[in-house]
Amino acid sequence: MRKILLLFVLLVFVFSLNAQNNTRYTTCNLNMRSQANTASEVILVIPQGTSVTIDEDCDCKWIPITYNGQIGYVSTKYLSKEKTSIEVPYRSSIKYYTNSCGEKVQSPTRYKSTPTGATALCRDGTYSFSQSRRGTCSHHGGVTKWL
Repeated sequence: MRKILLLFVLLVFVFSLNAQNNTRYTTCNLNMRSQANTASEVILVIPQGTSVTIDEDCDCKWIPITYNGQIGYVSTKYLSKEKTSIEVPYRSSIKYYTNSCGEKVQSPTRYKSTPTGATALCRDGTYSFSQSRRGTCSHHGGVTKWL
């Protein structure tokens, strides 16, 4: 009986280690897509700092993940093994808009320091998350600096 109990405890321990190795954290608000490319449909947006489960660790550009019971693909460059701190904007809520490609993008937001995923600093001090250069910061005085 002791051997069976010891074997069970050992299996639970090994399984928990394996599960921890398959957890990653999003480094920004991350699009989960139906296929492994930027042209495919966005299934949902995973908030920055969220833990997601990966099937296996690989050195690839796209990886299938499980989040909220759904399976989709994310770019590995936006995943980290360590949980990163989330930048807090000056205002309490973050707004989003749909760009010309139909993607959900964070509206320009004021931060204390450069947030993950920002692409430009606008002249009014907000950070833009625009996916294209055309029109970036157009309602914020133009671009001060591209990031």
